[in-house]
Amino acid sequence: MPLSDAVQHALAVTKRGVDELLIESEFAQKLARSEQTGKPLRIKLGLDPTAPDLHLGHTVVLNKMRQLQDLGHNVIFLIGDFTSMIGDPSGRNVTRPPLTREQIEENAQTYFKQAALVLDAEKTEIRYNSEWCDPLGARGMIQLSSKYTVARMMERDDFTKRFKAGTPISVHEFLYPLMQGYDSVALHSDLELGGTDQKFNLLVGRELQKDYGQEQQCILTMPLLEGLDGVEKMSKSKNNYIAITEPANTMFAKIMSISDQMMWRYYELLSFCSLEQIAHYKKVVSEGQNPRDIKVAIAQEIVTRFHSKQAADDALSDFVNRSKGGIPDDIAELSLSGAPLGIAQLLKQANLCASTSEAMRMVDQGGVRIDGAVISDKHLQVQPGTIVVQVGKRKFAKVTLTA
Repeated sequence: MPLSDAVQHALAVTKRGVDELLIESEFAQKLARSEQTGKPLRIKLGLDPTAPDLHLGHTVVLNKMRQLQDLGHNVIFLIGDFTSMIGDPSGRNVTRPPLTREQIEENAQTYFKQAALVLDAEKTEIRYNSEWCDPLGARGMIQLSSKYTVARMMERDDFTKRFKAGTPISVHEFLYPLMQGYDSVALHSDLELGGTDQKFNLLVGRELQKDYGQEQQCILTMPLLEGLDGVEKMSKSKNNYIAITEPANTMFAKIMSISDQMMWRYYELLSFCSLEQIAHYKKVVSEGQNPRDIKVAIAQEIVTRFHSKQAADDALSDFVNRSKGGIPDDIAELSLSGAPLGIAQLLKQANLCASTSEAMRMVDQGGVRIDGAVISDKHLQVQPGTIVVQVGKRKFAKVTLTA
């Protein structure tokens, strides 16, 4: 059927920043039919509650869900409480340990509350895949497994690499893409979203829908956001992440720490600015404007989204103050005894360094200050009194040291 201007606009919104939209012509027809019938599409995103905190990398796909939600479609936020007990092997070269029911329930409690910082909570359908996976039972699981061959499963890149390398693959890992695919059958999904590492699993859902006599879902994959190191994908395990519940000042400072080149990637995947505005930013930077000014704009945009405009303004002031060597207003205060106390022990006990050896390295690198003065003597014995200790650019503590 022909595509109206509204449908073409919806398709353009859908495609912004995506890695792949499969199959685009099918999805365009789904949009056209939705417009003619007035029936919204059912759009699904599944997340396994493997950790209690969501980070900006997760919001890349959540932002896309919100855009589709704003176009009038029904979005389904699916918490994979059943599939978490299997463990998604996507992109891994070893079996991922499954979570216990208690861990899953604890993590799931905070998931949607955090996702609602991006999605319109009142218009979001929340589901748990244990609703239909638990009732399957052994008989249903065997019937489901019969619908997919080992050869098809071995087409998955990580399975192939592990098999060739002689790395063990447990049978239960084959169940993960099957169960994720079955979610699409249970929910009658029209479109499923995921990261690029989820493409195989999303395609399994499409094939299973065909086996169950349903219209096949389209799939949309979003790029994986690199973390603060600019190399690895954002991950809590790699400690290169920005949690969406972090304090405003911390979030702002972390965004400002990314490279000028990586800034454009963050604009592409995280910003709600128009493409025209981003193109303008690139133009003025190429003409000589300091990229720091443009980085401030996205840092404020993201902090405002997860906190408030006032928090973003305060975070900017705090960042400027710190960059000038100033001391932030909200530093931790604590009391320690044992003076005179070695500088390494003081830094460890004040939780400014994880160990005395790390503290020694920071002193050697010139990263430790007391009352604004750089400390170069790693054998310094700190005398009784109240001091402000700084490690690196962002760690401060006001320490009262007694004998």
